[in-house]
Amino acid sequence: MRDLTNAPSNKVAAERARVATEGWGAHLLALQGTDGMWGNVAWNHGWNSTMHVLTLLREFGLDPASDQAQKAIGRVREQVHWPGWDWDGNWQGMDFVGNPFFAGEVEPCINGQVGASGAYFGQNIQRIMDRLLAEQLPDGGWNCEAENGSTRSSFNTTICVLECLLEYELADGNNAEVTEARLRGQEYLLERHLFRRLSTGEVIKQDRKGETVWARFAFPTWWHYDILRGLEYLRRAGAAPDKRAAEAIDLLVSKRDADGRWPLEFQYPGVMPVEIDAGVGQPSRWNTLRALRVLTWYSAQA
Repeated sequence: MRDLTNAPSNKVAAERARVATEGWGAHLLALQGTDGMWGNVAWNHGWNSTMHVLTLLREFGLDPASDQAQKAIGRVREQVHWPGWDWDGNWQGMDFVGNPFFAGEVEPCINGQVGASGAYFGQNIQRIMDRLLAEQLPDGGWNCEAENGSTRSSFNTTICVLECLLEYELADGNNAEVTEARLRGQEYLLERHLFRRLSTGEVIKQDRKGETVWARFAFPTWWHYDILRGLEYLRRAGAAPDKRAAEAIDLLVSKRDADGRWPLEFQYPGVMPVEIDAGVGQPSRWNTLRALRVLTWYSAQA
């Protein structure tokens, strides 16, 4: 309604209010434990942890001002901590109760995801922001392996951080330092045409058949990058049309089926807290929505 049909804002707001009380949103909220956590943990390698559920609730458009959101986020803020990390990010052992959830931990890909949800739900994520700004690499992006000596950025990490910086700007207004860092990271993606190596122009991830792995669209994406996710970021950031994104747009259009829909092409293994698509190979409402609003943005900007 908001992104495709230009529905009046009051009708969008009325529909949005249902996320907290009906369907997937209500189901996810009901899964929260009395300890404030989902999946009994702040983060896990599956997809049913506190961090992952908050990401889904943000994607679903749960109104941060709703009573249900305020209650759930309050529990997270007051009760959920990262195990084993102190305020300086030093390992103290798994039994140590460390940072509050919205203070983040040490990996920029995780902090980006936590920070994006924190900003969306109106929480203080300043510690995360300070850390992310200090961790930006000379090429403009971010990499979780920087602490192990990597000097080149990762698309996976960079997209997580970019979404966090953008969410922070949308929530808190103008911040020159944040905007500058975000635009440098955005340029990192565009310089590489969203999926090519800067040094050689080669496609970064290909399978044995020579197909572009990042053109296989999944939802949710979690910490993984793909072309549609990169384009969605540009759309939401209100980026101007850029010829360096044209090839990615063409790839997106090529995935549209005869009925005008986009399939779920891949699903990352792990426990989903709620099933939101019919399965791999089937038409995906989420991929279709995301693709259509990218194309709407791009055609309007071109």
